[in-house]
Amino acid sequence: MTMTAEETPPKVVLDSISGIALAAAAANVVMQLARLPVGHGVAKSTVDSGRVDKHPVKRARTTLSYIAVAMLGTEDERKAMRQEVNRAHRQVRAKEPVPYNAFDPELQLWVAACLYVGVEMIYDVLYGNPTPAEAEVMYRYGARFGTTLQMKPELWPADRAAFEAYWQDGLKKIQMDDLTRGYLRDLVELRFLHAPVRLALGRTHTFLTLGFLPQPFRDELGYDWTPRDQRRFDRVMRALARTNRLMPRPAREFPFNLYLHDFRRRIKSGRPVV
Repeated sequence: MTMTAEETPPKVVLDSISGIALAAAAANVVMQLARLPVGHGVAKSTVDSGRVDKHPVKRARTTLSYIAVAMLGTEDERKAMRQEVNRAHRQVRAKEPVPYNAFDPELQLWVAACLYVGVEMIYDVLYGNPTPAEAEVMYRYGARFGTTLQMKPELWPADRAAFEAYWQDGLKKIQMDDLTRGYLRDLVELRFLHAPVRLALGRTHTFLTLGFLPQPFRDELGYDWTPRDQRRFDRVMRALARTNRLMPRPAREFPFNLYLHDFRRRIKSGRPVV
């Protein structure tokens, strides 16, 4: 499967795909799992192969491949990804104590919204505010985060203003209990990794994750964030933006371009992609 000229994403979408987004990856997971049913569904999942705390490399490959295919893939490639995600999601459901079904359209919309907000954050860090025309294009493409799951296109808010209203309402619905808060704090602080890795990267990972989180999520997790922290985070983001501008596009898009290539090879060879 190859992408035709008509399917080549617009520049604003390509610019939003940057390896620097990896610095915000854990923050986006926190945002998605901050809705209690999603958090419970993941924290209590018996599908070990998809758990970041047990198979972090495989989980990273699956998530980054999904983002790459959703934003850069062809319609056929997104259909193939949807089928693979469907297969995996059939096993992710629970009735007690918090009902959860991975096919719940409202929760899928929330996950898609979090992914889209993450794209906006990265673009803003790297390039500043997009023009109204660029913002509209990027927002329309953002629907793919949901439709590459099972979300029907009409569930995506009609425009960016409607999305903002949806997002603000969603912030009122975030909720963590001891189970999900513990799971997510382990993720933030890399407690599930071996001690040498955790000690080397844990503090930096925690700082970057909290920096990318809106305040309501920090509050729910129970972390402090000071004006001094924000100033330090802003300095780091300015440095990353300068670095990003100096890199050629293939380097900027790494590892998403690599995972898209890997996805295409896996589809051709019949290997699982999720």
